[in-house]
Amino acid sequence: MKTRRETLSLIGAASAAAASLGLPRVARAQAGRVVIVGGGFGGATTSKYLKQHDPGIAVTLVEPAERFYTCPFSNLYLAGLRDFGAIGNGFDELRALGVEVIHDMAGDVDGAAHRVRLAGGTELAYDKLVLSPGIDMRWDAIEGYDEAAAKEAPHAWKAGAQTRLLRRRLEAMEDGGVFVLVAPSNPFRCPPGPYERASLVANYFKRAKPRSKILILDAKNAFSKQGLFTAGWKELYGDMIEWVGQSDDGRVIRVDAERREVETEFGGRHRADVLNVVPPQKAGLVAERAGVTDESGWVPIEPETFQSRAVPDIHVVGDATVAAPMPKSGFSASAQGKVVAAAIAAMLDGRAPPPPVWTNTCYSLLSPDYGVSVAGHYRLADGEIAEVPGAGGLSPADADSAFRRAEARYAVGWYEAVTQDIWGRRW
Repeated sequence: MKTRRETLSLIGAASAAAASLGLPRVARAQAGRVVIVGGGFGGATTSKYLKQHDPGIAVTLVEPAERFYTCPFSNLYLAGLRDFGAIGNGFDELRALGVEVIHDMAGDVDGAAHRVRLAGGTELAYDKLVLSPGIDMRWDAIEGYDEAAAKEAPHAWKAGAQTRLLRRRLEAMEDGGVFVLVAPSNPFRCPPGPYERASLVANYFKRAKPRSKILILDAKNAFSKQGLFTAGWKELYGDMIEWVGQSDDGRVIRVDAERREVETEFGGRHRADVLNVVPPQKAGLVAERAGVTDESGWVPIEPETFQSRAVPDIHVVGDATVAAPMPKSGFSASAQGKVVAAAIAAMLDGRAPPPPVWTNTCYSLLSPDYGVSVAGHYRLADGEIAEVPGAGGLSPADADSAFRRAEARYAVGWYEAVTQDIWGRRW
């Protein structure tokens, strides 16, 4: 396993090197104007690396929140293992690099005129626009589950007020209660996320409410790292966690948030003491307003540069994109942001973008000392994103406790490293 870890580290270094081939690091007058919408893993990474490739590019980052709270590691907050401030990130580091950061909401995008109108009325002109809008919920996908219902049965799939609400509900639940987690069909943000959440909530229950139960009702018949999760659940939590897949009547079709009840496809009914509904998703609204989404609700992109297939000079990174086999993860979004930054810097300079390569590792914590992972390395093949055979893989199923502890340390190390790289966190 040490060899695999070392290999992945080398791949990551190669990715960064390939993304920066031939890019000047000296400022040039009139180097171009780039507006970036969204200050998360994809957008903030793109803004930083654009400035590193060419300080002469005028980069404006539009992000409503003055502090960006990450979905990665929010499950540790739900389990009472980190405070909420530990997953918050500011933008001073990006400002110090020369990025103009505007805390406002992007409204309409005029792709023909190359302009973005903000909610406050400001209009921004661009040569290149990067959208990193994350996700929005499909409020019409499950009967009875809309924005009002989310105040009673939180999704907590965007870190912020919903995350805090779910934590309060878990704290208030009586010992012996039932936590019901509704998981969506693919594709959605962070494929292993619901199952890590169930794991860490179980860790909290084991410490504070040991008679409680967790029921996962799933719209799928399989999920990411399933064998690793189910084996870990049995080892760590016995029969506390029950997973029900779609064919066993796990797909929820109706929600009564006020009564905390759900109805499943074949007539099953379940009542929760705490109900967490993660609904189907789509690209963030600004992507739709920019005209770059298709009928799926996601954004098709040109794999080499992540430029929209529908509107020239708009690039899209992160969860909003159709970039399979890359998963919708923070690691993927940051990797995509680096490649897009290199591509845009080259294109503004009249050069061909360098050949892209990407890496992703999804770590999941089943407890503070028990981690599992899946890794992948990607490159272009016949004009599409493809996995490099043999370059990634899953944690071994037969690993011992020392290995699982090491994976948990790697997860924490990744989070600390990536947040410092993007936002300049100091731990």
